[in-house]
Amino acid sequence: MPKIVDRDRRRRELAAAVWRVIARDGVDGISIRAVAAASGWSSGALRHYFSTRAELLAFACEQVIEQVTERIQSLRHTRGPVHAVRAILLETMPVDEVRRTESLIAFAFLALGLGDPRLAEVQRRHFTSMYELCLQLVHDLAELNALAPTAEDAETLAHRMHAVVDGLTVHALAGHITADEMVAQFDAYLAELTGSDLTVDSERRDG
Repeated sequence: MPKIVDRDRRRRELAAAVWRVIARDGVDGISIRAVAAASGWSSGALRHYFSTRAELLAFACEQVIEQVTERIQSLRHTRGPVHAVRAILLETMPVDEVRRTESLIAFAFLALGLGDPRLAEVQRRHFTSMYELCLQLVHDLAELNALAPTAEDAETLAHRMHAVVDGLTVHALAGHITADEMVAQFDAYLAELTGSDLTVDSERRDG
């Protein structure tokens, strides 16, 4: 009987190889040949799944979005709404090597999308999904009376939350601040947003 190939599993394996190459060589190091070597495949075999470098990058970014979404959905919160928001948003920020690589991939599309409509589409999906997450979190805090008094509407607060998360992420990726400094500044922002005395564990991950 002919061997049955699980194409979805193979594509996920290739996406993981893309992440390894990016973690080692940066986004500029991505090529069909480099990913083939990292995955143990030939370039010809890899082209059965992705014919261009852009397709590889787009799929890898889409996998990042799905991976982060799955982690967020699996979180279990026991410490109140502010800590729940903190845990959720830290899943999108570069507090460890896995999330740093994810952030590198996602933010690489800021530049890559300027010259490729397919990559620009993925970049818009990333930004839209992040804004929608922030908007939902703001609404959740408001419904639980966990926001500090403000005259600003939910959309404005969500845009600001999105900007803070992305801004701190970029600063950490660029080496302007450490991961610990990023988390400390993020906690200060959350304390101001919620009017709470945010006491956090020394660990970077709630859950």
